[in-house]
Amino acid sequence: MSGRRRRTLAAALLAGALGLATAQTAPAADGCIDSAQALPVQALYGTWEARFEGDVAPATVRLAAHPEYAGGVRGTIARGEAVAQLAGDIDDEGLLVLDESRDGRAISAVWSGQLQPGACGRAFTGTWRKAADDATRSFELRKTGTWQ
Repeated sequence: MSGRRRRTLAAALLAGALGLATAQTAPAADGCIDSAQALPVQALYGTWEARFEGDVAPATVRLAAHPEYAGGVRGTIARGEAVAQLAGDIDDEGLLVLDESRDGRAISAVWSGQLQPGACGRAFTGTWRKAADDATRSFELRKTGTWQ
């Protein structure tokens, strides 16, 4: 990851400048939304299970409304006892993009995931990229419950 991109992502995390794309598509005939851009931001709120390539145990992700930016989410990821902060949204290309920060200041990783067809907004798969060395791992994110 270039230094410029890293600084841009860090600024987005720190400033919380996260907007939701406005493109909309109609739900499928069965009522299932298969376009991330058509998902209401509230569909991202709740508890998710995150599975990463190479990890045996899943992590727990909790997302809620971003308190400062409409259309964005903020939350946490817990990997055992280690907890990091998350902030993100659905970008203009329809990808779920999350910035992860272990210390609440600098970005430690970036997630980029696509909504899975037929999952009705409850599953994303994509790439997790570690900021320190650009190492990547695939991830699967599945919704398990509502925000408590």
